[in-house]
Amino acid sequence: MSNDAKILVVDDEDRIRRLLKMYLEREEYEVDDAENGEIALKLALENDYDLILLDLMMPGMDGIEVCEELRKQKATPVIMLTAKGEEANRVQGFEAGTDDYIVKPFSPREVVLRVKALLRRSSSTKFLQTETTTKDVLVFPHLTIDNDAHRVTADEQFINLTPKEYELLHYLAQAPDKVFSREQLLKDVWNYEFFGDLRTVDTHIKRLREKLSKVSPEAANMISTVWGVGYKFEVAKEK
Repeated sequence: MSNDAKILVVDDEDRIRRLLKMYLEREEYEVDDAENGEIALKLALENDYDLILLDLMMPGMDGIEVCEELRKQKATPVIMLTAKGEEANRVQGFEAGTDDYIVKPFSPREVVLRVKALLRRSSSTKFLQTETTTKDVLVFPHLTIDNDAHRVTADEQFINLTPKEYELLHYLAQAPDKVFSREQLLKDVWNYEFFGDLRTVDTHIKRLREKLSKVSPEAANMISTVWGVGYKFEVAKEK
């Protein structure tokens, strides 16, 4: 059966682009490639890709800049590729809106598996299917989270979230009024244990609120800051 996902591979090394393209095309994905950030951003904004594999370190516009500019207009899932495994680079990538992170050197098979996993989680994938017989839906005043379809609506309008934004919202909404620290959210949503820069969580909370508030300020206000502690999902009490 043919996959109808369209993927953009971005790397300044021709060898890596050809290798990833070969492995992804074996899985019958449609693959475009770009050798620098400028070309990548142009392609990403002009086309509706299901996923982007994006190299961090490139001359000119690097992967962080591409991701930051992309996030101003689109929620396309992004996996960042980089030769640097230090905490600071990973944090920088997550803050820019990256959904997953693979450190070079990598196994092409691992990349394919991570691509498949992210496409399954993606809120924008066209071919998402579910085999569950019961509906996994969270319904609140002004906000509905359909976990079977990875679809969020606020006041009956679709909200286009990145996979990580969706996972964060769903995680909070599963436990209304429970306060989560930033460290806990990083560990459980990002599967990332470290005690460094916690702005990754703050950045994603800010983006979530902005997207929701454009449609429903009431829905945005359900994501509540608990000063000095973290965040919680707060459902307004009916008067």
